[in-house]
Amino acid sequence: MNRGPLRLFALSESRTLGENIARALGSDLSLVEEKDFEDGEHKAYPAENVRDSDVFVVQSLYDEPGKTVNDKLCRLWFFVGALRDASAASVTAVVPYLAYARADRKTRPREPVTLRYVAQLFEAAGADRVITLDVHDLAGFQNAFRCRTDHLEAGKLLIEHFAAKLHGDVAVVSPDAGGLKRAESFRRKLARRLGATVGSALMEKYRSDETVRGAILAGNVRGKTALIVDDMISTGGTVARAAQVCREQGALAVHVAATHGLFVGEAANVVAGPVLDSLAVTDSVPLFRLPRETAQGKLTVIPIAPLFAEAVRQIHAGGSVSGLMGD
Repeated sequence: MNRGPLRLFALSESRTLGENIARALGSDLSLVEEKDFEDGEHKAYPAENVRDSDVFVVQSLYDEPGKTVNDKLCRLWFFVGALRDASAASVTAVVPYLAYARADRKTRPREPVTLRYVAQLFEAAGADRVITLDVHDLAGFQNAFRCRTDHLEAGKLLIEHFAAKLHGDVAVVSPDAGGLKRAESFRRKLARRLGATVGSALMEKYRSDETVRGAILAGNVRGKTALIVDDMISTGGTVARAAQVCREQGALAVHVAATHGLFVGEAANVVAGPVLDSLAVTDSVPLFRLPRETAQGKLTVIPIAPLFAEAVRQIHAGGSVSGLMGD
């Protein structure tokens, strides 16, 4: 049962994505008033009536020139609070890329669990629900939040892209042990989509003094097309290391499927280098850090607006989003 009219907002940093989601919903974005002040403060509030409305707010939390992750978080929290004060019936934060999702546990004494603090601030601001896409660790995400959460997956979108590109024997490669469950789920779905057996492999990875090490690949990629599956590409170092070992172990081609393309540091060199045949990421983070000539021909960007539009539609109707994931 609907909780009132649906209102979809997007803050200025994510307006393009918000417009795409609205278009997929067959509606228009609701209006936001935003103002920056000379002392660095900011004001945002709904420019239309939201009383008793079911409100969704789009804001992807990545760093960009002039707007840090923390800027975007504060703007989102303040806007959620303004919606609450304006008597919205419910407020859902639509956050395709969730900042601090990797800071979900202590790895050494006195280290902060920042994701939990972020979750508490979402709840304090008045968010009833948070929707996100392919967080680094699902259990850590679910344990951090006390409000309702929905976790969407881009696997089905990426599988549809690669199903037309992969030929011969295929092996899905997890670049580290932490991504093994994700890669295995992807492998099973890809095998069903292709109607063929798909192999698997796991790349050794460990850190020592902030340096990533490990060169052992468990699994057979010789004579196969290797498809490396990960939740994100940051500097590209993890993907590059796994791809190089796959080449050395006899892979005929190496492709990468990742949800979030941050592409920081030396990632542009990894994308442009010869070790990777192609990459596919979603548009959860715009590709402003990659030179256009680097991305052309090798990198494909998969739109996520239809996936989020359907999730919004289902939630507003009191339905389930689990069917969006595929079996």
